[in-house]
Amino acid sequence: MSDLNFDLSLVSKYHAASQKIRILTENWLEIHSYCPCCGNSIVHYENNRPVADFYCKECQEDFKLKSKQNRLSSKIIDGAYQTMIERLPSARNPNFFFMVYQDYSVKDLILIPKHFFTEDIIEKRKPLSPKAHRAGWIGCNIILKQIPESGKIYYIKDRKISSPELVLEQYKKTLFLSNQKSLMRGWTLDVMLCIDKLASNIFKLEDIYKFEAVLQAKHPENHFIKDKIRQQLQYLRDKGYLVFNGRGIYKRI
Repeated sequence: MSDLNFDLSLVSKYHAASQKIRILTENWLEIHSYCPCCGNSIVHYENNRPVADFYCKECQEDFKLKSKQNRLSSKIIDGAYQTMIERLPSARNPNFFFMVYQDYSVKDLILIPKHFFTEDIIEKRKPLSPKAHRAGWIGCNIILKQIPESGKIYYIKDRKISSPELVLEQYKKTLFLSNQKSLMRGWTLDVMLCIDKLASNIFKLEDIYKFEAVLQAKHPENHFIKDKIRQQLQYLRDKGYLVFNGRGIYKRI
């Protein structure tokens, strides 16, 4: 992964900018990237699949690539909304690579594991107008700010390359989420987002209680928010995400 530059010779015969970037970014990822689960190389699907672009031959994980020039926006446009929602519970739901490129080279490469995807981060877009080629079609956006920081694993950040060992370790630390049912995982991710907003990695139980109104708005059916917060903190402690230091004090690892 030491070479961050795209192979421009691949697109000398193409004219459309979008086609060029798709070819360049997908070629770079296939050559230089690897599976965060097992460390083996990933390969491009032979046919253009609507669900995934790449897969790992070793562990069968699927991956999708989204690329942006200069910087990632808070919303990333994806495919059909209903298709995205229906595949969330599936084992074949892909992990996502988000690539930022500048001057035909990679600036950032972020992996978001599939177990961080819930309905909360999928935004329904307005249907296409009756005059559009696919009139009535409804797409979706991926809301990146709804994903906890631990769900953004940097292969490359500001052109600095992370070691494969670190990437695999960070991925492994979040795998406990994949065993949760959708509703419980939503609660866990919500509490993780609250922890992200704190100024320090060391915090008190009362600091998380300050998000009670926010969590109540997201879960109006639940009338015991503080109980749920304590339950989730205990769960995160048991999974090694937090350390409990006694007297209501926690530390994020």
